[in-house]
Amino acid sequence: MDKWFIRNNKVDINKISKNMGINEIIAKLLANRGIVDSDSINKFLEPNLNKLYPAELMKDLVLTAEILGKDINNNKKIRIVGDYDVDGVMSVCLLYKGLKRLGADVDYVIPDRVLDGYGINLNIIKTAKEDGVDTIITCDNGISAKDAIEFAKDLGFTIVVTDHHDVPEVLPDANAIINPKQLDCSYPFKNLCGAGVVFKLISYLYKINGLAAEIYDFLEYVAIATICDVVDLIDENRIIVKYGLEKLNNTKNVGLKALIEACGILDKKIDVYHVGFIIGPSINASGRLDSALLALQLFLTEDSQLAKEIAIDLRDLNEERKKMTLDGIDKAEYQIKNSTLKDDKVLVIYEPKIHESIAGIIAGRIKERYNKPTIILTNGKDGQPKGSGRSIEEFNMYEELTKCKDILDKYGGHPMAAGLSLNVENIEELKRLLNDNISLTEDDLIPKIYIDMELPIEYINYKLIDDINGLEPFGKGNSKPIFGCKKLRITKGYLLGANKNVIKLNLLSPKGRRIDGLIFSEVEKFIEAMTDKYGEDQLENMYRGIENDVLVDILYYPSINEYKGNRSLQVIINNYRFN
Repeated sequence: MDKWFIRNNKVDINKISKNMGINEIIAKLLANRGIVDSDSINKFLEPNLNKLYPAELMKDLVLTAEILGKDINNNKKIRIVGDYDVDGVMSVCLLYKGLKRLGADVDYVIPDRVLDGYGINLNIIKTAKEDGVDTIITCDNGISAKDAIEFAKDLGFTIVVTDHHDVPEVLPDANAIINPKQLDCSYPFKNLCGAGVVFKLISYLYKINGLAAEIYDFLEYVAIATICDVVDLIDENRIIVKYGLEKLNNTKNVGLKALIEACGILDKKIDVYHVGFIIGPSINASGRLDSALLALQLFLTEDSQLAKEIAIDLRDLNEERKKMTLDGIDKAEYQIKNSTLKDDKVLVIYEPKIHESIAGIIAGRIKERYNKPTIILTNGKDGQPKGSGRSIEEFNMYEELTKCKDILDKYGGHPMAAGLSLNVENIEELKRLLNDNISLTEDDLIPKIYIDMELPIEYINYKLIDDINGLEPFGKGNSKPIFGCKKLRITKGYLLGANKNVIKLNLLSPKGRRIDGLIFSEVEKFIEAMTDKYGEDQLENMYRGIENDVLVDILYYPSINEYKGNRSLQVIINNYRFN
């Protein structure tokens, strides 16, 4: 069973509420997200485009603008090298469109995920030399490409790196490096995605060329990348996503329109969910199962018929990716349940037939299901096992893999995710090393849920929901609030939907307040848990609306149900426990 913890901070919520003139509940939510001083609160509650930081504060950005300006004036050939994920695609799209608008002779390449791997490499550089390219500019990659960039410099290229990933101890010898995470970079906000960094560069180039008003046309691309790259939705990212979503909902981009239609969300107000779980995965599917160039072509074309065809292809690729993912999860589950793996605290699963591009997705799903660090290994194109790992907060995957480096060919990553390759004969040894000297306890493996506050349903009203919605967009760094309420009586329950996969509960508080609650996932699990606790008779009474003894504690998010012009309050239940 999950453990629930109420977030506890030591700031004076009442003081914040009075000083800022805001509801105490809102003040508490802000404090839980580390937003406590008046400047931060004002910036958070009133995100505005004029609060974006000056681009020229970023190290080497002005220098890069000078390099590119000379290239444009001298008709030098520029090549963009991107990445195959959403952030990479959007970065290339933005940079290409921006430089084209300024009159540059520019083209682009995106590495193949399987054949080329991540980032700029020797083959890309050799091809650029053959094609007469003068300047290579990376986006969403390059900060760790020391050897490749050294090779390029030896061949006479001008090299500009734009990136947002963590900076290594030794930087590549590029002509300019734009990355706000550099120690000597004075840019105030360090958590931009790759497209965010490119946006800053194009912003400055447009400003010095009298095109400043046009820069905001790019916000929809940056918003998509920011959401899908799962960077913190605070400070500049919050501003970008807020206004980018507004642009996206009124997009003039032929490809984006086509993709929205192909995904069946043309009649929806596009929000973080639609971008993160529908649009983004469709873009990513091209880089996983085909070529990311397909997605890029979608956003660059002005041909509505071509856009429609590509959008349908991306949607279908994503559907194929979903099926492959479910199949891979089933294979991993079978191994866990039918071997000693189920007893391991770190799951290392070797399934040769899983497509290597989805190993990370499957590892993430298995990790969520078991709350255990998980590594999924499959066979690469060369037949050698390679894979991806996903971890829990209590287990630093990169550090633990470092302890096993003697049996690994390659590895890299960070505490929560990693990639690796090794010889097949070393897989069992990897399992042993990761599990034998592990510090994880049984308590570490129990999922933990952090609650913003206990909030009886009596406090829920339309004004509060409006105030909470004012904290959107929600995402990493600004999570959707979670409230708790105890000892609610279930007076009636309904199964809804064609597949009976939603349950609606009529809830009654100890003080007599009634409200509807909805559960949208694992309905069978809810019914099973209730039956185990109270028996079949009480379950039947609940369905019939007959008096019963069922009491439940819930974690929830308050919302408004709108149906045929009528509005009513409700709560979306994301966790529960029976009393």
